[in-house]
Amino acid sequence: MASSEESFLARRIDAEAFPLAVVDVLALSAVLTIGVINHNGVEYLSTAPVAWLLTLVPFLVGWAVASPLIGAYSAGAAESAKAAIPLAIRAWIPAAIIGFVLRASPLFSGGFQVSFGVVVLLVGGVALIAGRWLFFALLR
Repeated sequence: MASSEESFLARRIDAEAFPLAVVDVLALSAVLTIGVINHNGVEYLSTAPVAWLLTLVPFLVGWAVASPLIGAYSAGAAESAKAAIPLAIRAWIPAAIIGFVLRASPLFSGGFQVSFGVVVLLVGGVALIAGRWLFFALLR
């Protein structure tokens, strides 16, 4: 018999939704990378690759924690954009908050400012919407 933790995660993660996870990580990484380029220039990606990746990590960790708990990769998420997009938005809000907390901690540089939070929350949400919409429009 499965434990309650296994049952909970089994209801939240469906193998059919794996392509959505790839799309989501690419979408979030792309918008965060664009932000890094806007603030530091494109050469920063090659001259400071660790710093660039450490900019992405807090939000990708937040996404890895929040998205399965919210059900962003549940069986329903893999069925249609109509189901997938709201789940991504519901997962992005706590994921971004986790990212903000991590950035504000001594573990990561960058800190947190309200204006940064608003931009990341909105642009990250738009990236997830666009990525999932394109996924279903082009591939399903």
